[in-house]
Amino acid sequence: MATDYDAPRTRPEDEPANESLEAIQVQRSAATQTAVIDAEDFDTAEGIDLPGADLSHEELTVAVIPEQSDEFTCGACFLVRHRSQLARTSAGTSYCSDCEG
Repeated sequence: MATDYDAPRTRPEDEPANESLEAIQVQRSAATQTAVIDAEDFDTAEGIDLPGADLSHEELTVAVIPEQSDEFTCGACFLVRHRSQLARTSAGTSYCSDCEG
């Protein structure tokens, strides 16, 4: 006998019992009535920033910390790095190990 391996497998406990139509309708209506969502709260797009949105009216406040005594600015990638990442210094310009690698 050929077996259809693509057919869904069902167990006897998964199959519906012989319930009355009224009992099934009561169960379904109770399940749908508990999840009521007020759509008016979600109609506005206030507070949502979309990619590519015009943010020219926004201000950005960032605290700038000056370069510390144990840091240097790489002459190739211009990132501030810790002295442990210093690879070489030539002509007064320091280079990090990432740019030298």
